Order: sequence, then structure tokens, then C-alpha cells
Amino acid sequence: MKIALLGLGTVGQGVVEVINENKESIAKRAGQPIEIKYILDIRSFEGEAISKLVIKDFDIIANDKEIAIVVEAMGGIEPAYTYAKTSLLKGKSYITSNKELVALHGAELLEIARSNKVNFLFEASVGGGIPIIRPLNQSLTADEIFEITGILNGTTNFILTKMQQEGKAFEDVLKEAQALGYAEKNPEADVEGYDACRKIAILSSLAFGEHVSFQDIPTEGITKITTEDMVYADNMGYVIKLLATCQKQDASIFARVSPMLIAKSHPLAMVSDVFNGIFVKGNVIGDVMFYGRGAGKLPTASAMVADIVDAAKHTGTNIISFWNKEKIELKDKEQVKVKYFIRLKKHSERMDDIIKEVFNEIEEVPSLQGEYAFITNVDTEANFTEKMSELSDLVILNKIRIDK
Repeated sequence: MKIALLGLGTVGQGVVEVINENKESIAKRAGQPIEIKYILDIRSFEGEAISKLVIKDFDIIANDKEIAIVVEAMGGIEPAYTYAKTSLLKGKSYITSNKELVALHGAELLEIARSNKVNFLFEASVGGGIPIIRPLNQSLTADEIFEITGILNGTTNFILTKMQQEGKAFEDVLKEAQALGYAEKNPEADVEGYDACRKIAILSSLAFGEHVSFQDIPTEGITKITTEDMVYADNMGYVIKLLATCQKQDASIFARVSPMLIAKSHPLAMVSDVFNGIFVKGNVIGDVMFYGRGAGKLPTASAMVADIVDAAKHTGTNIISFWNKEKIELKDKEQVKVKYFIRLKKHSERMDDIIKEVFNEIEEVPSLQGEYAFITNVDTEANFTEKMSELSDLVILNKIRIDK
């Protein structure tokens, strides 16, 4: 079976490496040998063995009837969307690791794939090398999923782990992450939570069967987390993680990305460094945990090659994904019930009375010098915001949600 690879960057090189390294075992699992016929890239790679495969015109791939599978490792919306739609309409399965493409156009491309009896597969778009899409589509179909919560970004998890374990400031660990290649020169997509937001949108859509728009998901990053927050968390028996979650609440669906305080006993609390973890709750199976490297050349390439094998085994048939274009209206974030840890600058010995006048019942936390810290009761986000407005004369150092 002949395939075309779009993009020979880090992940694209990984796909070539995995196919060449495991050629025999891949052929056995796919039922036939897998051969890369074309590589689309703007560069030429002169002097390298693969240079004879490199082309610059996608139309050659689109019009070659021998190409059964197109594998995209480019990223971005365009030209990836055009390439995906064209490939599927011409009866070619399309494999991608492109979370931006899947989050925005996944439902449409799945529908086109179904209509043309081919497959649009994207295992690597969420968990890198962690298998999660296939289990949601196949292994967990007997369950009604009511929550998916995960650490879906290795860069932010690396930063928070270092801050927690070594007491370093956010800015210093970010520079270290950039030096190690874990963070981009412009790290905004990671540290502001946008990457995790797109990934939870994909998982939400698959879990609940209708389209969840990433633009509708409230998203906060980790740039405001401080070393002092880490000290408090440790003293209270918590760790701070950037969690992406979707869950059923009162017959509606809620999704969010934000830093959270979670108990050290929580399975996700033990996910450290650049590793990712995905926690799934179903009404039959209960709690299931997926763990592994969420990014990197070979883990991501491994997931993409697994999709290639799946597409090869299902030539002429469509692997059903329960994700249609009907949009889910998410629960109003203001009505979601939350619990907060709050740090204030202490300016009066009457701080306890001042806070209790606003929040009534609170749990006071042993505080750092010059500060007053406490934990609120569970309330709606709207009520919490209203109460915080009554503290406008106080200096709020930080506020972090607590996993209830």
C-alpha cells in the first residue's frame, strides 16, 4: 500500500523512521507492506536518501490513484484543511496529528470520510503517543462517559513540576523548558492553555458525540502561578496542575482549562515532568487512566503509524466515530460550581472577620508572612465573582480553583 507524507519536520521524520525501522511487523499488522511514495515539503533534502521522494506539488498526490493514504505532519489550518478535504473526496484516507485542524473541522472531515468510505484518523492529535481516541471510539463504547480530565500539555506540566519540586519561579523554568526544546520561542499556545483547550475540545466531541467548539471553552494558563502558591499547595496536601476537563453537570456539558489544586492522592497528581495523563470516568467501567509521553518525535509518530495500519486494514470501509456536526451548547461557566483557594495581602488583624462577612463559612489556611489565605465553600462561579468584587479594596495575590 502506497502512502504520501505531508511535511518532513520532526514528526514527519519520525513517521519515516518508524515505518523503516518496523517495516516487517507493520506489514504483518496491516496485511500488506506500507511504502512511502511521496513526501511533500518545500525543502529539497539534496544528498539525502529520501530526496528522490520529495515533491512540491500536492496535486500529484491528489491525482495519483495508487496513493491510498495521506499522512499529514504539518500543523496549522491551511493548507492542511484543503489537503484533508481533497484527499477524502478523492477516496484517500487521511491521517493527522494536527490538533488545530481536528478541533476546528473534525466533525466535517469525519462526515466526508464516511460518505466516501475512507477514514479520517487523528490519534496523535490529543495524547501524542498515548492511545485515547481509539479507546473512546472502540473500547469504551459500552459506557456513558461523564467526565474526561487530563494533563494534556507536556510543556506546562514540566514547568509546574519544576516549580513544585525545585522551588523555581515560572520565568526561570520557562527559559529552561525553551533551552531543552520543550517550549517554543513563543510559548503562548502552551502556557496560556490554548493547546490543552483544543485537545479537550476533541475529546469532549468524541465522548459526547456532538461538536464542542474550543472557542466556547473557558481557558486560563499558568503564567500567574508563583513559588508561593506551590508552598501553600504542598502544605495543604495538594499539587497544582493545568487540567483540561469536560464533564456532565446537571444534564448539561461543561468544559474548562485552568490551573487546579488537586490532592496528592489523585492519580493525575503523580503525572510529572513532560508526561501527560488522561482520566476517564464512565458509568459502567468507573475510573480509567491513560498515561505516557504526550509529545515528541517518536511517540507521536508511533500513534500516526498505528492509524496508518488501521486505515490499511479497513480499506473500503469507514471506522465509525460518534462525532457529528451538531454543536453542543456548553453549560454557562457562571453557573458551574467551584471551590477556591485565595491569597490576600494582610493589612489588618481583622482579616478573618472581613472575609467571613463576605464568604460566611471559610477554611483559614496557615499563611506566609504578610499574607492571609483561605479556602471557600463550594458555590457557583457567578456568586464567587460577586463576593470577590466586595473585596476590591484588598490586594488579591492569587486565586486558584480546587478540585472538589
